[in-house]
Amino acid sequence: MRREPLPGGLAARIERGAWPMPALFTWLKQQGNVTDREMFRVFNCGIGMVVIVSAAEAAAAENLLAEAGETVWRIGTVRRRNGNGPQTVIV
Repeated sequence: MRREPLPGGLAARIERGAWPMPALFTWLKQQGNVTDREMFRVFNCGIGMVVIVSAAEAAAAENLLAEAGETVWRIGTVRRRNGNGPQTVIV
């Protein structure tokens, strides 16, 4: 298994709301008066692991993971990065 950052020129576009946020993170946000931006920067907000595959392989990967007992959510896409913009964008 390869574990490396996205290659230069690419950015992950993560869709907030694509997965259920565990109550712990909602409580932390409220009690600590933490902004959404800071929550996503500091905490995983319920996403334990991310697997990036091509769009053509997404359904097969989702099925394999689900068959292995994993809970799977499609949380975003990988796109070209805008100049020196951030490598991860939460929308």
